[in-house]
Amino acid sequence: MTIDNEKRKNIEGAIFLILFCLTIPAANWMLEHFGTVCPPNSPCLVPVAPGLMAPSGVLLIGAALVLRDLVQRRLGVEFGIGAIVVGAAISAALSPASLVLASATAFMLSELADFAVYTPLARRRLVLAVVASSFAGLVIDSIIFLWLAFGSLDFLMGQVVGKLWMVLLAVPFVTYLRRRDERLGLMPA
Repeated sequence: MTIDNEKRKNIEGAIFLILFCLTIPAANWMLEHFGTVCPPNSPCLVPVAPGLMAPSGVLLIGAALVLRDLVQRRLGVEFGIGAIVVGAAISAALSPASLVLASATAFMLSELADFAVYTPLARRRLVLAVVASSFAGLVIDSIIFLWLAFGSLDFLMGQVVGKLWMVLLAVPFVTYLRRRDERLGLMPA
């Protein structure tokens, strides 16, 4: 039994959307439970480069930027925008009370920046679109979150590097997906 391309797009799009939505509660859980160092009343930290630490949740936020791009590729612009709105609502609902504004605002604005960069590039250069849009989103997310949450950009480099690792780790998968799409004649939504 073969799956036609439209059904394949919908199934894969649904998987990417579910994974995207799961990154937000998982990132919040990681902040409190996963890291090489978990100081009292502070987020758990992970090393992201020699001598550079970041809150552990940044790893999944980097993945969320890539997953939102893949949702849009499979399900279309409307689902991409819808994922941003739903993601911001999940972020606000699951963030600690002291971080609701910072988390939801940073999430919404970074994903909109990702969307603005990804959309015009995606049809011509998928891998470049994912990397460039994710980079724009992760820088904006890091700056807005740190400034609103802590009034400081002290951890900016760790935040950017941690998120960037996840984007770079996704590049081989995105490259594979693009090549497979071409082989199957699967067009973006």
